[in-house]
Amino acid sequence: MSAFRAIFRKELRDNLRDRRSLTSALIAPVLGPLMLVLAMNIIVKTQGHAKPLEIRIVGAERAPNLVAFLRNAGATIEVAPASVDAAVRSGDVPFVLTIPTDYGNDFTAGRTAKLELTVDNSRTDAHSEVRRIEGLLGAYGDQLAALRLMARGVSPALATPIAVEEVDLATPEKMAGMVLGMIPMFLLLGVFTGGMHLAIDATAGERERGSLEPLLLNPVSRTSVILGKWAAVAVTTLGAMAFTLVGFAIALHFLPLQELGIRADLGLRALALVLAIIVPLVCFGSAVLLTMSLFARTYKEAQTYLSFVIMLPTLPAAFLSISPVKTKLWMMLLPVMGQTLMLSDVVRGEPVAVVQLVIAAAAAIAMASLLLAFATRMLSREKVIFGRSQ
Repeated sequence: MSAFRAIFRKELRDNLRDRRSLTSALIAPVLGPLMLVLAMNIIVKTQGHAKPLEIRIVGAERAPNLVAFLRNAGATIEVAPASVDAAVRSGDVPFVLTIPTDYGNDFTAGRTAKLELTVDNSRTDAHSEVRRIEGLLGAYGDQLAALRLMARGVSPALATPIAVEEVDLATPEKMAGMVLGMIPMFLLLGVFTGGMHLAIDATAGERERGSLEPLLLNPVSRTSVILGKWAAVAVTTLGAMAFTLVGFAIALHFLPLQELGIRADLGLRALALVLAIIVPLVCFGSAVLLTMSLFARTYKEAQTYLSFVIMLPTLPAAFLSISPVKTKLWMMLLPVMGQTLMLSDVVRGEPVAVVQLVIAAAAAIAMASLLLAFATRMLSREKVIFGRSQ
């Protein structure tokens, strides 16, 4: 235990002295909450309807009733640009509504009167306003259809034999899970990035500097060396995770969640549950970083290897976004996958079963133990100890 503590303190002290690596480890914890606040404000801005809809119409005099309907709906009518296609393509205007010359004749004859809406669907910033004008035009068409049926003595209800009323059971907390889905992503990403620089420096860095051989010449077991380095990586990662959680908890107080009709609260109970989910995964992630770094002969080579490890937390999230699945108990046996599902439940305000926590924690710790045992065996190989780059 004394050897373990000495190695643990040494690695932790060296990491705290390296300000550049420490700053790099804290980039993700700071970046996550900032990106969340920025994304939420963009969503509110794009979905908010407080700003009056500006409609640029070509041939407004051909459909005075339509123009009056749009004005009554709160829209403002503007003069259309001289070059419609160029203005829409450049993004100067989100869309232009054109009323053809034969609109009046078709409307009077009871035929379908066509309107032309010029848009550029490749410009995502215009999608919100395009959807709004399409909704207004659809409502105007429904109103005219009902009036025509009534003029012919037909009840408008006959045209809609079935009316579907949606009963939404989603609570504000569950809606938060959809909007705040990036929180689990950044938490899982921090598991594999918070202690990455320390894991590389404690293995490949020491091989490159030639300080690994003197360390192993001491009367210290290989197990104590690996466990001391692993514990330092795990503690550093937990520090980065705590920083991330505090950042998200603060960011939630500055988010305009009420405007989106959602509610989220990372209180003490939720934070404790998140830690219970994350801590076993930190043990696994630190073991992965340490073991993979032992394969590298130089610091840069280890960075190349571990760049692929960062993909681990993103793959389950990407898979679930494309093909959502119902949580099964066997999924808890897969590190990262089980934690992704449970963290999503926490954000959505749903309870997490104790059996899921236990199975996921046991699986992560078992995998970490196997990786650390493998890393201990690697330290007994001369190729690993003396195989640094010349």
